Amino acid sequence: MAYVFSSESVAEGHPDKVADQIADAILDHHIAFDPKARVACEVLLANNLIVLAGEIKSKARIDTNDIVRAVVKDIGYTDEKRYGFDAQSCRIQNILQAQSPEISQLVDGNQKQQGAGDQGIMFGYATAETDACIPLTLYLAHDILYALRAERKQNGQHELGPDAKSQVWVRYDANHQPQSVEKILISTQHTQDMSLAELQKCLKEDFYPRWKKKLDPQIQAFFNSNTRLVVNPKGSFNQGGPNCDSGLTGRKIIVDTYGGWGAHGGGAFSGKDPSKVDRSAAYMARYVAKHIVKAGIASRTLVQLSYIIGSEQVQNFYVHTYGTAKNHATDDQITKRIQNIKGFELTPAMITQRLQLQKPMYFETAAYGHMGRTPQQKKKYFLNPKGEPKTADVNLFTWEKVDDELVGQIAS
Repeated sequence: MAYVFSSESVAEGHPDKVADQIADAILDHHIAFDPKARVACEVLLANNLIVLAGEIKSKARIDTNDIVRAVVKDIGYTDEKRYGFDAQSCRIQNILQAQSPEISQLVDGNQKQQGAGDQGIMFGYATAETDACIPLTLYLAHDILYALRAERKQNGQHELGPDAKSQVWVRYDANHQPQSVEKILISTQHTQDMSLAELQKCLKEDFYPRWKKKLDPQIQAFFNSNTRLVVNPKGSFNQGGPNCDSGLTGRKIIVDTYGGWGAHGGGAFSGKDPSKVDRSAAYMARYVAKHIVKAGIASRTLVQLSYIIGSEQVQNFYVHTYGTAKNHATDDQITKRIQNIKGFELTPAMITQRLQLQKPMYFETAAYGHMGRTPQQKKKYFLNPKGEPKTADVNLFTWEKVDDELVGQIAS
């Protein structure tokens, strides 16, 4: 039976995403100066206040307030009158504390291998419907907001505020293949210098056609004369950001992952170092699922992992291909094949090593999705409170990089 599926995304200025970016910026600064730092940073934004909470074990000394203000400024909250929030005038309350010694001992202890930082279940998902192996609904929801970000920052459209949301509806056939883009919704903050009518005209007649023209031709083919673009359907959106809506780390876990497709174990990512398998094992599950799809032995794949706190061994590893496996392979056969391939080791230590997770690589993940992003190299710069610099060469989105050798082993 054909159906319509919808996914949403939020821009970097959405209060929840501001919280995620602050948490990951703090994490990156700690890891830059202490790769073995243990960080579990939570952030709450409400009215004119930013609250930092959680547990940290680190040799690094960082200026947390400067980091917070730099993140908020870079997002674009630089004028409270225009955008409803200001990096310089907002208040910051820091109640971060030391990590529990009991948890620290469980994770590190005297083991040769690192134990899992918590119990839990993690999922990875991949689909062949886009080259990035993420669902078309989510791909478009992220991409249109990322393009809107460029419109605001690079093209000088300062009437657009940092806070925005998108949602995309796609029609699928009975075999779960996308057939057409039915509707796209953009709700974006704008200053009082731009009326609602001007905003709608700008996005519908100028921005939207330019964005669509830059899409891959295969994706453009899903648009037709019936595709609708809806802009700010409830009216003007002048007051946005944390002064209008509270923000919290980990409240956009579906936006961060697969847009409602596949499954989610419930654990958030941002603000957590790689000893927290909520994050690292979810990245590894995605890595495995993407390789299975890229190997061509299934067009849709879900991978589940589970762990016990303090234990180095994965408790279960499960592959589900939704009946799309090729050459009459069963899910059980694919699971066993993956388990025998070097490169897919699932202990926390091996995941950290394989995906190079003890690097300050996390801030870039905190907006526009953790999955389906383009792997890239980047040189990053950090300063401690003494003004001592630290340079780090990092590989971003390592779980998205496809290893041709592993693909060949899966396909053989």
